[in-house]
Amino acid sequence: MNKTKVAVVFGSRSVEHEVSVVTAMQILANLDQKKYEIIPVYIDKQGRWWSGESLKKIENYKKLELKNKIGLGQYKLSGEVGDKRLIPVGILKKPISFDIVLMAVHGTYGEDGTIQGLLEMANIPYTGCGVTAAAIGMDKVLQKAVYEKEELPIVKYDWFLSKEYLKNKKEIIEKLEKNIGYPMCVKPANLGSSVGINMAHNKQELEWSIDIAKEFDTKVLVEECLENIDEINVSVMGYEDAEVSICEQPIKANTLLSYEDKYLRGSKTKGMANLSRLIPAPINEEMTKRIQLYALKAFRALGASGLARIDFLVNIKKGIVYINEINTLPGSLSFYLWEKSGYPFAKMLDKLIELGFERYNKRNKINFSYDSGLLRKAGKGSKN
Repeated sequence: MNKTKVAVVFGSRSVEHEVSVVTAMQILANLDQKKYEIIPVYIDKQGRWWSGESLKKIENYKKLELKNKIGLGQYKLSGEVGDKRLIPVGILKKPISFDIVLMAVHGTYGEDGTIQGLLEMANIPYTGCGVTAAAIGMDKVLQKAVYEKEELPIVKYDWFLSKEYLKNKKEIIEKLEKNIGYPMCVKPANLGSSVGINMAHNKQELEWSIDIAKEFDTKVLVEECLENIDEINVSVMGYEDAEVSICEQPIKANTLLSYEDKYLRGSKTKGMANLSRLIPAPINEEMTKRIQLYALKAFRALGASGLARIDFLVNIKKGIVYINEINTLPGSLSFYLWEKSGYPFAKMLDKLIELGFERYNKRNKINFSYDSGLLRKAGKGSKN
């Protein structure tokens, strides 16, 4: 039986670069080698694409300097539509053929629709969300607009551009204090892994938090920060039909779930699996079903596919649930949720690859061309 050639793409120009490397190592360790020929493809912080067997060992990433590693080669996509090959930069290596890209890039230049757009233009199958869902899933402000339209419960929020803040700082601060009130949660609109997120209890903290957030994005999101709130997460997997995982409750050290909570408490090679959590979440059956229903509705509304994690803000005692955000390519692919839901890591990866091919095959049946006759008319000098 011929093995499916899977190119695992990770790294890229993102503040979540290191998290992506850890996720990729987990994927590489769990892909079934009897079914797949596994091709690691690492995008460094300068945007260069590399491949080679040494990329499968996490110890080779300590300094993230790979250009002198033995056996590595720099590559680029062919550029020809339908040509599923990595072409060497230089003449010392041979092209590498593959059947599908397994996405493991978190954050900008990967989870945000950019690589997805490149692969769509080249007509190459890949796992996960398409361009639109990935882009909306990265932008927390656009997400909220979709959730409002779908009548999903969200906390009070506002947003502004960095440029607007520099011109109208006083007015924006006063508006936030009037319409949202302290404490507030301040976030870059397009980022993940809790980077650049802070809580503000007064004007001084608010200004400081905004200054931090706008270092990471040109758009800043400010949300109501509620008391006695816990985070409950759930994962959704599918394409046109989707299924939902068991719920989890992450255990945080502070009021906000930080980058350190997620990735640095314990082993540095476990990614999101390293986070302390309660699975299943200590919530009743009614709340569990409500969260799972909201998650499926959000996944569908964004046109998501593959696998995503949806995070909720919950007051367990009062039974109040708010949808917080979707992560269209979550750390560690949320495998720990699917292990408890009947999908061991290897089986979950099989499903993601299957969904990637399903989406690719169905999109290739869509007619993307229409002959309007406009150019023929233009050639005859018609003004109509």
